[in-house]
Amino acid sequence: MEQIDARVADFEAEAYQNDEIKKVKLSDYKGKWVVLIFYPGDFTFICPTELEEAATYYDQFKGCGAEVFGVSTDSVWVHKAWHDESAAISTVQYPLIADPTGKLSRQFGVYIEAEGVARRGSFIIDPDGVLRVAEIHNNSIGRNTKELLRKLQAAMFVRENDGEVCPASWEPGKTTLQPGLALVGKI
Repeated sequence: MEQIDARVADFEAEAYQNDEIKKVKLSDYKGKWVVLIFYPGDFTFICPTELEEAATYYDQFKGCGAEVFGVSTDSVWVHKAWHDESAAISTVQYPLIADPTGKLSRQFGVYIEAEGVARRGSFIIDPDGVLRVAEIHNNSIGRNTKELLRKLQAAMFVRENDGEVCPASWEPGKTTLQPGLALVGKI
């Protein structure tokens, strides 16, 4: 399973995007931030609400230099059918990765063997291919894309500002902390 602050192993998969089926490789995105949104399955209940919400923030993710990927164990053809049939999913412009064997889901530790589906998991990989954010939770609980974007922005900030850290609920433009200086001030 991938670990925080470790380089993510390269992967290749088929994806559906904008009426096209293509191959995607993590290594093709070197130099960019990558956001993976694992979800249990197409044609379900919570999943379209999450993917549609991510679609509303997609331009902001791209503005941060990030590519977003939805990932489920469905095939690219199921992704296409869902995109063609669902008003919510028709708004999705980012790639939907097919993981029918569960290999990618296993790599990130979200695969539920007994069900053959992924748990809801969100992962942020930096431009060097290092995992910076990982969140996995129960499939009955939908994620918050605005919070995922905030985590991306925080990861970007600490990468660009060595020695500074982001406190709880930090947002761009807010005050950060410098742990070494804070400790010196209390001694």
